[in-house]
Amino acid sequence: MKIAAIMEVLEKIAPPAYQESYDNAGLLTGNPGWECSGIICALDATEAVILEAKSRNCNLVVAHHPIIFSGLKRITGKNYVEKAVIAAIKNDIAIYAIHTNLDNVHTGVNHKMADMLGLVNRKILAPKAGLLMKLATFVPSGHAEELRSAIFAAGAGHIGNYSECSFNVNGTGTYKAGEAANPFLGEIGKRHEEPETKIEVIFPAYLQNQLVAAMKNAHPYEEVAYDVVPMANENQLAGSGLVGELPVACTGPEFLAELKLAFGLSVVRHTALLEKPVKRVALCGGAGSFLVSRAISAGADFYVTADVKYHEFFDANDRIVFADIGHWESEQFTIDLLFDILKANFPTFAVLKTEVRTNPVYYS
Repeated sequence: MKIAAIMEVLEKIAPPAYQESYDNAGLLTGNPGWECSGIICALDATEAVILEAKSRNCNLVVAHHPIIFSGLKRITGKNYVEKAVIAAIKNDIAIYAIHTNLDNVHTGVNHKMADMLGLVNRKILAPKAGLLMKLATFVPSGHAEELRSAIFAAGAGHIGNYSECSFNVNGTGTYKAGEAANPFLGEIGKRHEEPETKIEVIFPAYLQNQLVAAMKNAHPYEEVAYDVVPMANENQLAGSGLVGELPVACTGPEFLAELKLAFGLSVVRHTALLEKPVKRVALCGGAGSFLVSRAISAGADFYVTADVKYHEFFDANDRIVFADIGHWESEQFTIDLLFDILKANFPTFAVLKTEVRTNPVYYS
């Protein structure tokens, strides 16, 4: 199997278009055309993980964090980034990073965190705008269902928890075929009137080329009339953070105990506990202080994240409890998420989890 086939699966789950502008997800070393001997799933593609991949006969490391985040002007091995890159190139190890694009999909990193806490009624905490487009096209009414099925199959028509969503209106289309035309209906040189259905669907912007191609392939007309329009609507299936509910409310100390148990924590940095039940919980894997106001607006009783600075803790203002559980600790189960995705799609292939501890933080 080629590395390109593995990339295709990962990018279907977490489209590269969903990564943040500052990110560097994707194939960082290696070649998509290489035959893959095995995969190591990791949070960080450090030198130790690269050497582990070599020792376990794997030539692909799928990591959450990009080891190359900004430009490298020289590669001399002076730091952990350069050492990892040298080891990867020297040993023909491909590194694929799946970072904020996996953070931003509703089945990604935050979904896995929510699984560990058993949250229900989950929603994206900060849905992203600018990721959706609308397609409108016109088709002979007798072919409307066939065309709808084709564009749904290509990925259109999803709104929140609903699929195959479209708006349809019937009308009359007119056209006159020229001498070089090959009309599906009507005659050359004569104006034709045809009962048509206008079909409108919403779709993720990154699917535009794929969707338009599927529409044209399924459309009976030689020349297809259609519009593609950007939308300002938020995509409820893509964005930062997550908010959900505990099946049963508990006290602050009880929730802290459950949090420690679920994430294997010895300590949690948090603001003062409040004298009210904990039911609604917001979370964000990794550095999530930018979502504090969103967590409060969502009515969360607790916000679980990492990398909260001292002064940011004051923003809780007795309205919510912030719990900083550590960056690695919040994202540790991403390794299991990647393993499960790859194993489900390649059940007979060598997919392994790293045995290297990449967390640089220790607690004493």
